[in-house]
Amino acid sequence: MPRPFCCRRIAGRPAASIFKPIGIPVLELDEVVMSFDEFEAVRLADLDGLYQEQAAEQMNVSRTTFSRIIDAAHRKMADAIVYGKALCIEGGPVQVSGRRCCRMHDEDKPKEEK
Repeated sequence: MPRPFCCRRIAGRPAASIFKPIGIPVLELDEVVMSFDEFEAVRLADLDGLYQEQAAEQMNVSRTTFSRIIDAAHRKMADAIVYGKALCIEGGPVQVSGRRCCRMHDEDKPKEEK
């Protein structure tokens, strides 16, 4: 029997949920889907510069799980960039924590506006 899947903790959703090459309608592009936990892993490791152990702790996952998440995220970003695909960020078993990830997710906003 497989181990139960735990929710991964993320700081918030991205400011934009789709990225695509300029000048090509999104309907004409192949799509790569990145989950919210993969987005969060990229933010923590590549943007914030945290070590995998620190980032894993913030996401409430093991370091080896974080390593698998970040590897998948890097592969998906490379696929989208190299082959000119749209990159969509959506879904996944996540729990949004109170920490702010970008200006779109200010903690000061009332809950119904988030």
